[in-house]
Amino acid sequence: MEESGVTLNGLWIAGGILLVFLFLIGIRIIRPTHRALIERLGKYNRFAQPGFHWIMPGVDKLYRINITEQMVDAEPQEIITNDNLNAVVDAQVYFKVKTDEESVKNSVYNVNNVNFQIVNLARTTLRNIIGTLTLKSANSERGRINDDLHKILIQETTNWGIDIVRAELKQIDPPKDVQETMNKIVKAENEKLAAVDFATAAETAADGKKRAAIKEAEGIRQARILASEGEAEAIRLVNEAAEKYFVGNAQLLKRLETVQVSLQNNAKIVVPANTELVNVIGELAGGILPLKKEK
Repeated sequence: MEESGVTLNGLWIAGGILLVFLFLIGIRIIRPTHRALIERLGKYNRFAQPGFHWIMPGVDKLYRINITEQMVDAEPQEIITNDNLNAVVDAQVYFKVKTDEESVKNSVYNVNNVNFQIVNLARTTLRNIIGTLTLKSANSERGRINDDLHKILIQETTNWGIDIVRAELKQIDPPKDVQETMNKIVKAENEKLAAVDFATAAETAADGKKRAAIKEAEGIRQARILASEGEAEAIRLVNEAAEKYFVGNAQLLKRLETVQVSLQNNAKIVVPANTELVNVIGELAGGILPLKKEK
């Protein structure tokens, strides 16, 4: 009887240890960055939110699904453009699995390996898009290619339970010989622009000098006009004075003019002391002779 009791106690202890072991190995912790699907005997059983979960070991199976934004590289591939050039094209696609139960289920049950499928779909879509473009237009219309790739990926992955965040071209590289030719063309265009800028600068400098010369000439002209106006004003004042003070004395005025002409010819006039200049001029007006310059 004692041996039976010992054996029974041992079974209970062993059973307890087994239960504890099964409990421990059935514990599952889901992080906030994941959601999980639990299957029982190969059939969908329930949806697991972040936190503590327990599954029946050997009966249940838990599949963790990352719901954070992920990036897949479409990998470089050669694509023949519309102008028959082999361009090496690569792109990156950013996506994430939606957090609701139905979307998480679709990402597992509606598509086999989401990452692999997106890469192949992106590569095929790029071939279709860039194949209709020339190499030059493909390089200049990267934004349009990104938008077209993004729209097509969204349309094709509607029932995958994922959200295509964005798609971006990583590179569009032409063949080596074409690249060298394009570099030469760019260099020539830059040199042309530099020459045009230099010519424009030279033209601007010449125009500035021309304007300065015109301003200087206008200044000289204005100065001469002012000087002429001053001389005219002086003559006008002399005439007014002559009309005012020599009215009826035309003979005396004539004598003064004669004296003026004589003085311009370096004539010398001796004026006696205590004699008025007008009287002297009156007396000498008719007899002034220009003197020869002394050597």
